[in-house]
Amino acid sequence: MGRVNGKIALVTGAGSGIGRGAALALAAEGATVVATDVDVAGNDETVALITKAGGKAVGMVHDVTSETRWAEVVAEIKASQKGLHILVNNAGIGIAADIFTMEFKDWQRQMSINVDGVFFGVKHGIPLMAASGGGSVINISSVAGLKGAAGLSGYCASKGAVRLFTKAVAMECAQANMNVRVNSVHPGIIDTAIWNKIPQNGMGSLKLPTMQDGANAIDANVLGAGSPLGYAGLPSDIAAGIVFLASEESRYMTGTELVIDGGLMAS
Repeated sequence: MGRVNGKIALVTGAGSGIGRGAALALAAEGATVVATDVDVAGNDETVALITKAGGKAVGMVHDVTSETRWAEVVAEIKASQKGLHILVNNAGIGIAADIFTMEFKDWQRQMSINVDGVFFGVKHGIPLMAASGGGSVINISSVAGLKGAAGLSGYCASKGAVRLFTKAVAMECAQANMNVRVNSVHPGIIDTAIWNKIPQNGMGSLKLPTMQDGANAIDANVLGAGSPLGYAGLPSDIAAGIVFLASEESRYMTGTELVIDGGLMAS
C-alpha cells in the first residue's frame, strides 16, 4: 500500500522539473495523478513515464493564469475521477531583473503565473477536496519567498505572497472545518531548467556561476557549490517533501512551510 494510495492528485506544471518529480513520486505512492501544463509535449512525457512504471495518470493542457480553464479542469476531474484529495500548485516562472529596469509586463506575467495561478487553484480546487472528504494542498514557494535577493525582487515578491497566502488559506479551511490542510514548500538550489532561464546576476548572497563560453546550461555541480551541503538538490528531493505533506504522516501540519534547501537558509 502506497502512502497516498487511492488518492486523486492534481499537479500543475507537471511537464518538467519539480512538477514532474512530484507527479512521479505521488503516482509511485499509489495516487492517480492529473498532470497539467502548457507544455504539452513535456506533460505527455510525464504521463508516459508514470504509466510505463505501472502508475495511473492523465494529462490536461492547463494555463494556470486562466480562471475559466481552472474551473474546467476541476470540473473534468470531478466528472472523471469523482473527487480530488491532493493539489500541488507548482507551475511557476522566474524572471530576473532589478526593480528599476524590470518591465511592468514581466512583473505582471510573473505574478499572474506564480500568484494568480495559486489563487485560482485554491479557489476552485479546495471546494472539491472538501466535498471529497478532505485532503492536502501543497503550494510551491521558494527560499526566495523567505529572504530577499538582489536582481530577483519581483520573483521574491511572488513567492513571498505564496507563503503568506498559504497561511491565511490554511486558517480559513480550519475555521470552516473543511478537513483540508494547506502548506508551502520552499526549495533551495534544485537542478532544474529554471536556473538556465535566469540571467547570471545571482540571488543576492547566492551567486550563480558564470557559464563557460559555448555552454548552454549551468553545470549542476558548480551550481550546487552555493549550497552549504555543496551540491544541488534534485526534483526528487522536493518530491519527497511533497509526498510527506500529501500523506497522513503530516496530518497535524497546516499553515506552515517546509524548507528543503541544503542548509541555504541556515547560512
